[in-house]
Amino acid sequence: MTELKVECNNSCGGPQLTPEEERVLIRDIAITSENNSQEGDSFYLITQRWWQHWIDYVNQEQTNVTNDGSSMLENCDSSSRRPASIDNSDLIHDANSEESNVGIEIHDTLSEGRDYVLLPQEVWNQLYSWYGGGPALARKVISSGLSQTEYAVEVYPLRLRLFVMPKGDRCIVRISKKETIGELHKRACELFDLNLEQVCIWDYYGQRKHALMNDMDRTLDDANLQMDQDILVEVHNNANGGLSASKGASRGGGTELSQSLNLTSQGRELDNTYGISTVTTRGSSGGLIGLQNLGNTCFMNSAIQCLVHTSEFAKYFQEDYHQEINWQNPLGMVGELALAFGELLRRLWAPGRTAIAPRQFKMKLARFAPQFSGYNQHDSQELLAFLLDGLHEDLNRVKHKPYKKSKDADGRPDEEVADEYWANHIARNDSIIVDVCQGQYKSTLVCPECHKISVTFDPFMYLSLPLQSTTTRSMTVTIFTCDGSALPFACTVTVPKQGRCRDLINALSSACSLKNNEDLKLAEVRNHLFERFLEDPLISLSAIRDDDHLVAYKIPKSLKKTLLMRLIHRCQEQEMGATQAAQNWKPFGTPLVSLISCDEVITRGDIQTVVHTMLSPLLRSESLRQADTPEPCLSLTASEKCCESSSGEACSNKDSNAVKLFKLPLQLVEESNACIDISVGEDKAIKLSSTSTSILVYVDWSQELLEKYDTRYLENLPEVFKYGPVNKKSRTEPLSLYTCLEAFLREEPLVPEDMWYCPKCKERRQASKKLDLWRLPEVLVIHLKRFSYSRSMKHKLETFVNFPIHDFDLTKYIANKNNTQRQIYELYALTNHYGGMGSGHYTAHIKLLDENRWYNFDDTHISPINEEDVKSAAAYVLFYRRVKTSDAISNGGKSGSGHNNGSSMK
Repeated sequence: MTELKVECNNSCGGPQLTPEEERVLIRDIAITSENNSQEGDSFYLITQRWWQHWIDYVNQEQTNVTNDGSSMLENCDSSSRRPASIDNSDLIHDANSEESNVGIEIHDTLSEGRDYVLLPQEVWNQLYSWYGGGPALARKVISSGLSQTEYAVEVYPLRLRLFVMPKGDRCIVRISKKETIGELHKRACELFDLNLEQVCIWDYYGQRKHALMNDMDRTLDDANLQMDQDILVEVHNNANGGLSASKGASRGGGTELSQSLNLTSQGRELDNTYGISTVTTRGSSGGLIGLQNLGNTCFMNSAIQCLVHTSEFAKYFQEDYHQEINWQNPLGMVGELALAFGELLRRLWAPGRTAIAPRQFKMKLARFAPQFSGYNQHDSQELLAFLLDGLHEDLNRVKHKPYKKSKDADGRPDEEVADEYWANHIARNDSIIVDVCQGQYKSTLVCPECHKISVTFDPFMYLSLPLQSTTTRSMTVTIFTCDGSALPFACTVTVPKQGRCRDLINALSSACSLKNNEDLKLAEVRNHLFERFLEDPLISLSAIRDDDHLVAYKIPKSLKKTLLMRLIHRCQEQEMGATQAAQNWKPFGTPLVSLISCDEVITRGDIQTVVHTMLSPLLRSESLRQADTPEPCLSLTASEKCCESSSGEACSNKDSNAVKLFKLPLQLVEESNACIDISVGEDKAIKLSSTSTSILVYVDWSQELLEKYDTRYLENLPEVFKYGPVNKKSRTEPLSLYTCLEAFLREEPLVPEDMWYCPKCKERRQASKKLDLWRLPEVLVIHLKRFSYSRSMKHKLETFVNFPIHDFDLTKYIANKNNTQRQIYELYALTNHYGGMGSGHYTAHIKLLDENRWYNFDDTHISPINEEDVKSAAAYVLFYRRVKTSDAISNGGKSGSGHNNGSSMK
C-alpha cells in the first residue's frame, strides 16, 4: 500500500485543523489507501457511533453533498460538536476468562454499517493522531470467493479451542483461516511450551478425532475448520510407541484409522447414551424439548422440530440406522450429517424437558453448507431442502449408482413410462427420505411451432406452491353518504389484482347496495386532505398501494347543473400561551363531498343546510333535543336531510317540519384563497365564477362543537390492505390451498430464460409446460412461496392461505387414473414466519400424535395451542401425512397408494 505521511496535530501539539480540512485530508487518504489495498493489509474497526459523530462534525458546512462511492464519508449534512477521543468500548466483549491468549475480543454478532465501519490503516492512524483513544482493533485483508481473487476483511478470525492430551490443558487461540496448519502447530507449541517433534494435531470436531492435520502447507480454510471448533493437541513420545504424524488419516475419513477413531466410537457413544429404542410420545416422556436459539437460528430450530416429529424419521433414527450410512457417496457428507441429525433427534426424544443447544449440529451444518454459517437469519425452507437432500445422500442404500437413461414416451401409455422413470430413479436413489418424502409428477412440454409433445416423470421432495399468481386482491374502502341517511362504514371487496378503477367501483356498488339514482365518487385521502379523485375508470388498481386510504361517496345522479362541494375539517392547534388571534387551525378527520345545484342562486344558508345534512348522522341525540338553544339558528327541513329526491335532483330547501339547528362555523375559500366567514348573513349569495365546478369549505371544530357531534367516525381511516396477523372474523374470501395447488399445476409458457430445446425443431422454444401429480409420498411437504426476489427488492407476501388440517383431499389432482385409492392427508406440523424480510422470526406448530394435541414450538418455549389457532397468515411450510384408507374411487383397475417405497427399510 502506498506510504502516506501522517500529519500529527491536535494531540501532538500541532495546529488544529478546521472540520473541512479534516474531511478533505481523510478523504484523500482513504481514496489512495482503498485504491491500493491488497491481501495482508490492515483495516481497523471503529464504532459506528463515534464515526457518525465525526461525519456530522466535518460535514456541518457541507449541504447536498453526495457520496461518490470512494470515501465512505459524505453522507451527512447535520452539524455537531467536535468528537471526544475514539471510544470502541461498545464493540468489545468484556468476558475474557479463558481467552487471555487471544487479546481483545469483540462481540460475536456485530454488523458492518450498523455497529462499526472498517477504515484503512492510514485513515485510522490519522484519526488516532488527532483524537487518540481506542483500543485499536486491527484486522487483515484476505482473499475470498471461489476463485480466491476477491478481497475481504477478516473481521472474525477463527477462534479455536485447543485441548492438550494427556495433560488436559486447554486454551483458546485466534488465528486467520488463511494461516497454514504448520502455523497452527507452531502456535500450539508456543502456547503449551512443547517441541514440534512431540506433537500431532487432530481435527477434533465434536470432540472426536476426525482427521490428523499433518499437511503443513494446507490452509485452515482448506481444512474446513469452523468457528469455535475443537482441536486436539496430542503429545507423544515415538520411543514409547506413540502415534506418528506420518501415519495419520486424511480429512476425508477414507482410511481405516479415521473410521476406527471416528465412526465406530461415535456409533458406540450414541448407543450407550440413548440406547436403541423405538420412538415414544406419551405424556411428557419425549418430544417436548425445545432448542436454544444460538443467534438467529430460529429458522433452523423450526425446521428441525418438524422433521424430528415426523414419526417415520423418529422411529428410524432411534433404531440402528448406522448400517445404512453411505460412507463413500461423493454427493453426501460421509455420513456426518446423518450422524449429527440422528444424535440431535435422540436427544430431543429422550426423557426430560431441558432445552438443548444444537451447537454441534450447527457446526456440522456450517461445515457442509457454508451458506448457513454465521448467525444471520436464513430461509427455513432452504435449510429444510438441504437437510432432506443431504440426509438422503448420507443414507442412500445404493452404493454404486448405475447409469440409467429414461426413454421418451413416444406415444407409450403414461403408466408404463411413469413406472420406467420411477424404477430408474429408485435404482440410483433409495433411502428413508425417498421412502417417506418423495413423490413423482408428470411434466408435459408442447412446442409452440411443431407441436412436439414431450412427457417426462420427475421425482419431487416437496411442492413449492405460488401465492403471487393469485388473480384477486382485497381492498378496503370507507363509504360516506352525502344525504345524511347512514353512518360511514368500511367496506372490503375482492377485485382483480390487475383490474381497473371501474372494477373497484362496480364491486363497491354491489357491496353497499348502490341505488339506480346514485353514483360513487372515489378518492384517495392523505393527511386529512384529498390527494386525488380517481375519476378515470381505466386507472390501474396496481397504482393504489396497500397503505393508501380510500373513500367513496354516495352522491345523487343529477340531471341539473351542479357544483361539487369539498368539506375539509379543521381543529385548533394547542399552543401554550397563544392568543385567540394567533391560534392556528389544522386539518383532521376525513374530508367529505356533496353536490349543490347551481341552477339557482346559492346562498350562505344553502351551504349551511348542505353541511348540516352531511353531518347529521354524527349529531349526538342530546344536541337534537336542544330546540330552544340561545345560539343563532337556521331551519333544516326533513326533506333536506336527504340530498337526493325521487327525480334524482340535487338538494333544495323548500319544505316544512323544520328542526332548529345551530349555525356551523364555516369558511368558504374564494378563488384568491381568501376565506369568507359564511356563518353569518344566511341570505347572502355566494359569488361564483362561471367556470367554477367545485367549491371548498372549511368547518372549524371548536371544543364546544366537538361535544355536539361524534367525530370518531371521521377518524382512523383503514388502509386499503392491512398487513399483520389476520383477524379470523375478517377472512371473507381467503386464498385456498387448493387454489394454490391449481395455480402450480396450471399450464403456462416457460420464461424466456428457461427455453426448451425442441428435439424435432432442433431449436430452443418457449414451450408451454403443464405439471400433474402422479405419485404422492407418505409425507407431503408443501412450501408456500411467500418470499419473492427481484434485482432491486425483496418482498414477503402476507396472504392468508386457508389450508385444511383434516381431510386434505388430493384424489382429483392425481393424473394416474389407474390409482383407485383416495388420496387423503392430515396436517401434523408446520413452520411459521412472522415479520419482514431478514428480520422475522420462525416458530413451529406440531401435533403430538399420541396425545392428539397441538403445541407451539418457539425455540426453547413450548406451549399447548388450540387446533383452531394453528391457521394463520404466518404459515410457511406445511407437513401432511397420508391417512390410511381402503376406500376405492372406482371399480376395477389396480388399487394402491400410487407410491412405490422402493427397498424396504433395513
